[in-house]
Order: sequence, then structure tokens, then C-alpha cells
Amino acid sequence: MVDKELLDILCCPETKQDVTLVDNDLVKKINEKISQGTLKNRGGEIIKEPIDAGLMREDKKYLYPIREDIPIMLIDEAIPMEGFSL
Repeated sequence: MVDKELLDILCCPETKQDVTLVDNDLVKKINEKISQGTLKNRGGEIIKEPIDAGLMREDKKYLYPIREDIPIMLIDEAIPMEGFSL
């Protein structure tokens, strides 16, 4: 689990918007699309590794993946939220 103090200081590297931890239901939906080989990150590459959790940008347009308790706060690694019911 990501440290609460770390979560409090993290923000979107592009817009500086706050990010919040998403619920497990959304993580499951994202991992289903990853396992189908149909989900691309913002950089246009197909995502191959499932995520453990995610940090949603305040405007809900992008999610930053968390793998092995490490938030991946790179703009190109963000997952577009188009097509996910939030």
C-alpha cells in the first residue's frame, strides 16, 4: 500500500492537479482490458502489465498506475479513462 504521506504530496506531473486512490472495482476493470490486450497508455503503447492500484487525476481524464507499491507518475504511462464508467 502506498504511504498516505506520499499520497498527500503527489500530483499530476502535467497539470499539477491532485490525485486520489481509486477503488478496487475500477482496478479490476482496467486489468480486464489489460489482459485482453486492448488498453493503451497515453503514449500509445499497449499496456502489458496489470496494475495493483491507481491514482486518478482530479479531472478524471487520466489514471496513473501503481505497481508494487510504486506510483508511476510519468505522463506517457498514464491510462486514459475514456470508455470507463466512473
